[in-house]
Amino acid sequence: MAAAAVKIGIIGGTGLDDPDILEGRTEKYVDTPYGKPSDALILGKIKNVDCVLLARHGRHHTVMPSNVNYRANIWALKEENCSHVLVTTACGSLQEEIQPGDLVIIDQFIDRTTKRHCTFYDGQHSSLSGVCHVPMAEPFCTKTREVLIETAKKLGLQCHSKGTMITIEGPRFSSRAESLMFRSWGADVINMTTVPEVILAKEAGMSYASIAMATDYDCWKEHEEAVSVDKVLKTLKGNANKATSILLTAIPQIGSMEWTDTLHTLKTTVQCSVILPKQ
Repeated sequence: MAAAAVKIGIIGGTGLDDPDILEGRTEKYVDTPYGKPSDALILGKIKNVDCVLLARHGRHHTVMPSNVNYRANIWALKEENCSHVLVTTACGSLQEEIQPGDLVIIDQFIDRTTKRHCTFYDGQHSSLSGVCHVPMAEPFCTKTREVLIETAKKLGLQCHSKGTMITIEGPRFSSRAESLMFRSWGADVINMTTVPEVILAKEAGMSYASIAMATDYDCWKEHEEAVSVDKVLKTLKGNANKATSILLTAIPQIGSMEWTDTLHTLKTTVQCSVILPKQ
């Protein structure tokens, strides 16, 4: 089996989508069977590793979480032959030990969304027939997560090696009652975008991992200012360089590693998950 070619798709969240991390940038506008992605694909390199950057909410932050075309975004990166998808996301902390400014390499999610397309296999697109019951016990790529965790350690960053992300519909923030409930469920952090992105990447057979940056304590914590847009953006502005430094250091390492078996397993998992219509 020939060695798998590595190409990294990068989806940048709010305040975490700086195109300057790429060398030799070019822009490419594409369409997909599921519509247009959030913005142009920005193609370039990070230390000789081919990368494709996409702003999840558009470069001018014009797309709210529920309206992000997650299927088009992931499909576009797959069509560009990306083997990996590394994403950044702002999040609220639901646990005392995850402080604003900390990074979390999430390993699980809880889905509280209600309005989103969570599969490519929707019966509307002839290129993908059948129903896909993709396993989600391990939503994020373990091997890629390990690289991100080790990179954060080497850089001396405050980073939590696992965490459960609860994804809400938004665009509003949680009520205090909801925030306390999510804590009782065992969620560690909260955002509005991990689902369905991680599910679609799994269906596409891509290695997916997320760098989550805590910006606040949501609204569960007594004597702590409740989350607000100003607070989120202020924390992101002061700490965005942490996520950037992980990407700039981890991507060359990912590019030098052998991924054939990992990507083959991801592809095979999807193939075995699809129930085709009876002839």
